Amino acid sequence: MSEAQSITGEQSIARELTAFQNNILVILAKEPMYGLAIKRELEDYYGTEVNHGRLYPNLDELVDLGLVEKSELDKRTNQYSLTDDGYDAVLDGIQWSLSKIVTGDDRADEISEIVENSY
Repeated sequence: MSEAQSITGEQSIARELTAFQNNILVILAKEPMYGLAIKRELEDYYGTEVNHGRLYPNLDELVDLGLVEKSELDKRTNQYSLTDDGYDAVLDGIQWSLSKIVTGDDRADEISEIVENSY
């Protein structure tokens, strides 16, 4: 059974992805990357080694779902980039999270401050 299952209806596929897969999408929202760069970003986030046997099957599944595009940089290196659907999935996850977190003006101000300090 795959780690992500497609769903029907108006909900985004992002709601059926694993946290690991969503983290890959968030990383790729910044810029296209090759596999080892994605691996390093994930290792920085998790604070532990990310196994190739976990990373690449998840990247392939995200490609199969149309959320990530895979292209060849050279004979040995693939580059991965977010598709428009992948970007929409990232935004859907953010919107859903914010709908649960922002419960008043104080929390909205805290989130605004985080956003302002993020770039």
